[in-house]
Amino acid sequence: MVYITFSRNIFIPVTNVCRNECGYCAFRARSCEDAYVISKQEVLNVLQNKGAATEALFSAGEKPELAYTDLASFFKTRLSLSGAQSFSLVRYTKELCRLAIKHGLLPHCNLGLLSRDELMELRDVNASMGLMLETTAGLRLEAHKRSPGKDPFLRVQMIEEAGKLEIPFTTGILVGIGEDKEDRIRSLDAIESLHEQYEHIQEVIIQPFVPKQSTTMCEVEQPGFEEMKETVRIARRILHDEIAIQVPPNLTSPKELIELGASDLGGISELTIDYINPESPWPRERELASKIAPFELRERLPIYSRYIEKGWYSEEIRPVIEKFIKSTGSLYR
Repeated sequence: MVYITFSRNIFIPVTNVCRNECGYCAFRARSCEDAYVISKQEVLNVLQNKGAATEALFSAGEKPELAYTDLASFFKTRLSLSGAQSFSLVRYTKELCRLAIKHGLLPHCNLGLLSRDELMELRDVNASMGLMLETTAGLRLEAHKRSPGKDPFLRVQMIEEAGKLEIPFTTGILVGIGEDKEDRIRSLDAIESLHEQYEHIQEVIIQPFVPKQSTTMCEVEQPGFEEMKETVRIARRILHDEIAIQVPPNLTSPKELIELGASDLGGISELTIDYINPESPWPRERELASKIAPFELRERLPIYSRYIEKGWYSEEIRPVIEKFIKSTGSLYR
């Protein structure tokens, strides 16, 4: 039996203030009028209604403290009003992670570029972490001209630091933002090289660009399905067998991609929307199981079993991991 994995999660957007101005992103706040920082009470409201979720996915704009115009000041002011103990996104998110752990969830943070010290700050309160490499084409693309955080050297460097710190990690590439096939191959080669050194990559996301209104790339054509199939096929050839290829089931049709080597569908929430792609609702679990039949859907934790066996997690989240293992009698994936 071939199992296709997914994680039951709740999606918590910490802030939409971001220093990058990517041409395809509708998540980023354009002004103080549409900016926000989630409060602790709002997070608690979500956590108290977590249902069967096992993962708390924390996402945010990158380095909001360095955002352009007056958004950085907005972020710091709202952080103070939210009851944070500092003006740091990392430290505030660490507080939110501890709330999630207290409510029996395993945190997974994707906050953009982080330094080694920031990774260390978050390591003990996360089951895994992530950063999309997106592409090694980086700043030469028009989409990234105003996005210093999309420098591929810096992103590869962070993924490497995560490996050195033994953090189970998710990364991926974004297809259709101006890169070409050779760029995708170079990006996948870079990820494979990092995994060969540190063995810390759990999954690689193959994500299609989706044009969004109010962005400078709103009229750029979305990559065709044949292009997605080719990319998954290439990824399966390049990447180590133990790395799962993840395809987002709300952005593409997963079954044909599974037949080409994809084996994971990422975090699925029936309680919160995909804040990065709000126009694309996640399918419900029963609907998803029907879509991928005869492949069988199987739940996993945000930390894969091989990293549980290696002990790549902290004492702070150990009770939550052990609770899930005890309740199912297995290590999940």
